[in-house]
Amino acid sequence: MKKILILTLGVVSISFSAIFIRFCPDVPAISIAAWRMLIASAVLIAIALIRKVRFTGIQKKEWLIACVGAVFLTLHFASWITSLKLTSVASSVALVTTNPIFVGIFSWIILKEKQQKELIIGILLSVSGSLILAVGDGGLSGLAITNKDALIGDILALTGAIMGSGYLIAGSIIREKVDTFRYILMVYPITAILLLIVTAVGKFPLTGFSRISYLNLLLLALVSQLLGHTAFNWALKHLKASMVAVTILGEPIGAAILAWLFFRESISASQAIGMVLIFAAILISARKGGKHAPEDVIG
Repeated sequence: MKKILILTLGVVSISFSAIFIRFCPDVPAISIAAWRMLIASAVLIAIALIRKVRFTGIQKKEWLIACVGAVFLTLHFASWITSLKLTSVASSVALVTTNPIFVGIFSWIILKEKQQKELIIGILLSVSGSLILAVGDGGLSGLAITNKDALIGDILALTGAIMGSGYLIAGSIIREKVDTFRYILMVYPITAILLLIVTAVGKFPLTGFSRISYLNLLLLALVSQLLGHTAFNWALKHLKASMVAVTILGEPIGAAILAWLFFRESISASQAIGMVLIFAAILISARKGGKHAPEDVIG
């Protein structure tokens, strides 16, 4: 029950990401990512100082993997947030959450993690649902054919999925030995530094935005990053990375609904079918998603 509640909190929290980002029209994508991680990191560091958190016992190997994870997270945010500026919410979120198939492949190759049949079925259903959701939105068909920006946005969202998969794999490895708080205290600030470097090199502004944009940047950091991402980082200790990736697919459902409420972006019949497939994928995968699930495996 605890796992379900925390994963639900994570899905709801990250579902607001696209909404908060859309409410920052005057902020460049890279600047949004930088502020997101800077605020989240500042909060974590403040808590760590109060709690006198130490990194005792963490080896160089864990620090190296944390740095790799931070690089993946930086590239994930840079590509995905940029995609939101070019294509629709539903299309971008649907494509960026096709990562279960990449996580499944990486888990098999890197972690030597055998996948249960239910999890493989869930991955296939989730990816199918995401693609149907995107096509129904027009991001992979109408928009991509008639609008060059939308096509670039779709490609960037897919790139974000691959980078996000690398981030989940790195987290799955570290979380075997490092607790959640110290893990995110390692990864989030490193990601913030990397994004600051990118903003400096690309000469992206970090100031001069509207008050509503600053408010949404704050909410993005507190809700989507500290609550959402941290919930999934916690889950990586108890669930296979593939299962966590499938669960994250609840985001396009939540984001599409929120986009309808805030921006009146319509939900077509094909999108509804995609949402149903994703929901079914989550339910099926949950049966065998634990790291110590029964050995009914493939691979």
